[in-house]
Amino acid sequence: MTPNMIYALMIPLMAFAVWRRVRGSFGPQPIRRKRMIARIAIFSVIAALLALGGLHNLRLLEGLIGGALAGAALGVAGLRLTRFERDAAGQDLYIPNAWIGGLLTVLLIGRLAWRFLVALPQLQDPATAHATPAMGNSPLTLAIFGLMIGYYVCYFAGLLVHHRRFERAQLAT
Repeated sequence: MTPNMIYALMIPLMAFAVWRRVRGSFGPQPIRRKRMIARIAIFSVIAALLALGGLHNLRLLEGLIGGALAGAALGVAGLRLTRFERDAAGQDLYIPNAWIGGLLTVLLIGRLAWRFLVALPQLQDPATAHATPAMGNSPLTLAIFGLMIGYYVCYFAGLLVHHRRFERAQLAT
């Protein structure tokens, strides 16, 4: 596959992923325990794979770990700003803070767009391939990935704990 074909496949997939992320950051969201557990597992595996890839360059690993720690702190703040409620059908819902989700999405899109623009000359002239770093070969990019991973792992784990407390409080009343 040529690099142009790879980007032709990646861009629509990334656009779909961003659309889903934006949709999940606004308004009431249903509690789906199995999906949240699956997301925690997937994000943890991605973090482990990125960390293994970053072992050859400690700056990359530092960026990932620093971003993950900052993301976990942001996840705790996001949990404090999340509200729980029950709709008319009796389904449990949570309402995430739209500002935090929007900020994380803008950071990720902005960083990926910047890295794509930096790598664009490589697509046009293969002779400059050695001069342009790879997409994931930047501590800042891995810090933003770590921020996203740390936030969502902490946030979803906290949602599961807080949802259990919310259920107990609803049964007590």
